[in-house]
Amino acid sequence: MTEITEHLREIVERVARAARVARRTADVTIVAVSKQKTSEEIAEAYRAGQRDFGESYVQEAVPKIDALRDHDIVWHFIGAPQANKTRPVAEKFHWVHTVDRAKIAARLNDQRPHFAAPLNVLIQVNQAHEAQKGGASVADVVPLARAILALPRLKLRGLMTIPPADADPEPWFRELAALHARLCRDGFALDTLSMGMSADFEKAIAAGSNCVRIGTAIFGPRA
Repeated sequence: MTEITEHLREIVERVARAARVARRTADVTIVAVSKQKTSEEIAEAYRAGQRDFGESYVQEAVPKIDALRDHDIVWHFIGAPQANKTRPVAEKFHWVHTVDRAKIAARLNDQRPHFAAPLNVLIQVNQAHEAQKGGASVADVVPLARAILALPRLKLRGLMTIPPADADPEPWFRELAALHARLCRDGFALDTLSMGMSADFEKAIAAGSNCVRIGTAIFGPRA
């Protein structure tokens, strides 16, 4: 057993344990964040059973996606979307976790290939109004959600957040879970809450997350 496969086994066990403690009835998706990792390292995790992988940089991700095109990998774009780089995201990925404005949503919709299934998207919410971080404000989530629902090549699946780095993440997770629940009560058919990374995914699952983005705890530190 290699270091990556051992780390992955430990994460799978910890996620399952956290879900049991939280009395969750549905599976929690683990997105293995593979930015700055090689296609060989991704393939190693794939052979150990991992299927969902997250990438942040388009120019780095595309060669890896092409190299692993014979693997049934589900690719998640988790980086900041740039208007001039939406085409490869729309063409190569299955999920985008970071839609934060209508302009990006419209470009992804227009550039999604007609033969592909609708692109699964999450609205990134910038709860703390951090200037250095992407994401829609809480007040803008409903208008953005309505705009996405009008785009036929996109499928709105839920919300994503990254809490402030120097804060206890639990209140931010619970706030986003409450917003997600409120949107569902208001008729939005959402099924995904993407919260939690290597350092805090157990707290995120306890708060309601069913999609965690884990890189360092699986692949080790990045350069």
